[in-house]
Amino acid sequence: MRCWGRAVVCWAVTGALLFVALPADPDGVATGVVVAYAVVLVLAALDGARTARRRAVGGSWRPMVAAGVGLVLLAAPAGGVVLYGSARDEAVEQMLLDRLERTDRSVAAASGRPFADARADYTSALAAYRDLGEKHAGSRAGKLVPERLDAYYRAVSTPYRQKKHCEAVEPLTYLRTVPKSVDRKLLGGLAGYPDDPLATSLYECGVAKLGDTTLVKVTDELGELLRTFPDSAQAGKVGSAVTAKISEQTRAVRGKSPCTALGSLRTIRATALSLPDAKVSALAAKADPGIEDGAYACGISEFEDKKFDAARMSLTDFAATYKKDKRRAHARDIAIAAEIADKRPAAGKHLPPANAPGGPRMELVISNDAPDGVEVLYTGPVTGTAEIKGCGSCSTYSAINGALSACKAGGKNYPKTTLRLPAGEYHFLYKHRGGSSNSVSSYADGSKVQPGYRYTGCTYMSSSPSFGLAPLNPTSGT
Repeated sequence: MRCWGRAVVCWAVTGALLFVALPADPDGVATGVVVAYAVVLVLAALDGARTARRRAVGGSWRPMVAAGVGLVLLAAPAGGVVLYGSARDEAVEQMLLDRLERTDRSVAAASGRPFADARADYTSALAAYRDLGEKHAGSRAGKLVPERLDAYYRAVSTPYRQKKHCEAVEPLTYLRTVPKSVDRKLLGGLAGYPDDPLATSLYECGVAKLGDTTLVKVTDELGELLRTFPDSAQAGKVGSAVTAKISEQTRAVRGKSPCTALGSLRTIRATALSLPDAKVSALAAKADPGIEDGAYACGISEFEDKKFDAARMSLTDFAATYKKDKRRAHARDIAIAAEIADKRPAAGKHLPPANAPGGPRMELVISNDAPDGVEVLYTGPVTGTAEIKGCGSCSTYSAINGALSACKAGGKNYPKTTLRLPAGEYHFLYKHRGGSSNSVSSYADGSKVQPGYRYTGCTYMSSSPSFGLAPLNPTSGT
């Protein structure tokens, strides 16, 4: 028809459409663009029909050519739509594959970090895999999801494969929750994978921590194992593990670190009692003999290490707890010596003897010239305590006059106690026992008791205020 201007306009509009539409995008061409192009097509068709009626077309062959070209022009848009749809589908596939690749990189990066730090990344990656595998199952990316989920499970359970069982508990517990949010058909055999590794990790971690006294809080891996997998092979080994640990620490209380072993035994006992299996809980009683031996051995060790206050508390508690133990009396003696040694370290050079020596004993008469009562603790060849009542008519001395004037008032009947002691070196501690003041400090001293003498001594209270001791005076002939 030789309407070149109109033809150029149509070519330009079509070129603009192709520029906008290509390359194909997963979201396709904007609706406004398609509508605008359709409007141009309709207008061009109407204009072409109007122009064709007004112009004569020379030659009988031209109508046939025009009809053929018209068919070609009709086929071109239809074929273009098909090709564009195919290109768009490929763009969607590439988009999904790109999303899969990004998710894979995220999982790979997360596998090198602690689970607590990487959990958010694992959660978002799982959501991406779920979307690809469930909503785009027919896509090339969707068909790769089962393989990627296998890699995902391996990444999350990395600590288990590295035999870091305590670190593996949290991620494996997380993997057990995955089937709640992802189709089991998509997971396949992975749905039940975490059970055995988690049971193993709970067992190994729980046994490793059993009796560990350095933990801030007592952990419950073994309890979780027995509650979650009661019929597992790992749960069946808990009782044997508890028994073995008790035996190990019972032997250890006779070693170089009895206090540490004692703490472990007490922790094991408490852990066993807390477990939900009655048969395992009953094993706690097996720790009792070791705890009893450990309590005594720990007190001895503390005394020998010059930790006198700790030794006093340990052995006092031992004597109060185990009243039928044959070592109770000796434990009380060591506790007395430890209390004296805390004020007078020389008293802690040696443990008090378990048995009193034979032979003659000398009298030591101690009078009290203080308004308050006094408790006398002594250790040497024998160890013990004695109490003296307060002297109601007595008063406090000055720091200078006490040692010279105490217990020398004529005709006064001072409260007193008599100790019968074998000869030897003794250490004494005089402790205030209530009365006019609660702030009186104790007084420690030492003396040598020789055979063939009778000794006298006098306690008094000075204005310091503290207890003092007038010199022990030997009197020959007794």
